[in-house]
Amino acid sequence: MRNCLVIDLDRCSGCDSCIVACKLENNIDLGNYWNQVIAVGPTGTHPDIEQYWLPVQCQQCENAACVHVCPTGASYRDEKTGVVLIDKAKCIGCQYCMMACPYGVRSFNQKEKVVEKCTLCKERTDRGDIPMCVRVCPGRARVYGALDDPESEISKVVRENHAYQLLEEFGTRPQLRYYNA
Repeated sequence: MRNCLVIDLDRCSGCDSCIVACKLENNIDLGNYWNQVIAVGPTGTHPDIEQYWLPVQCQQCENAACVHVCPTGASYRDEKTGVVLIDKAKCIGCQYCMMACPYGVRSFNQKEKVVEKCTLCKERTDRGDIPMCVRVCPGRARVYGALDDPESEISKVVRENHAYQLLEEFGTRPQLRYYNA
C-alpha cells in the first residue's frame, strides 16, 4: 500500500508549522530540514500580484534516483508502504543520493556522518497515526493516506482536484501530490 501526502497550495499560508513540527518530532539538527516551505513570488505587476508557498520534502518517488545511486543499499523503498527510507547503519555518508535527488530534500547529518530525509514520520505511521506535519497544519493543507485505496480520503482528494506531481519530467514518479483548489 503506497502511503503519501497531498498538499493543497491554496490552503498553505507559509506559517512554517510543518517545518517546526518536523524538526521537533525527528530531532533534526540546526541548519538541516526534512521539510521546507518555499515562497514562490511575488509575481505579476501591481495591482495583480500573486504569491504562494510550496511545501517541499521527500517526494517518496516510485523510481527514486536516490535509491538507484546508493552504493550500499542504505537508501531503499519500503515494499509495504512505498516510503523511501535510509538505513543509517548502511549509510557511508558519500552523499551520492543528495546529488541524485532532483528535489534537493536530503540533509547531511554532520554529527552522525549520514544522510537523512523525511520518513513520513515512520514511527508514527507504523502505529496508525499521521505524520506530524499533517497533524499540526493549521490550514489543513495536508492529507495523508493510502494512494492505492480508491475510497481513501487522499485518493478522493487527488482524483477530485486533479492533483499533480512536481518535476514529472525526471521520471522519478513522485508519490507526493499538489493541487490548487
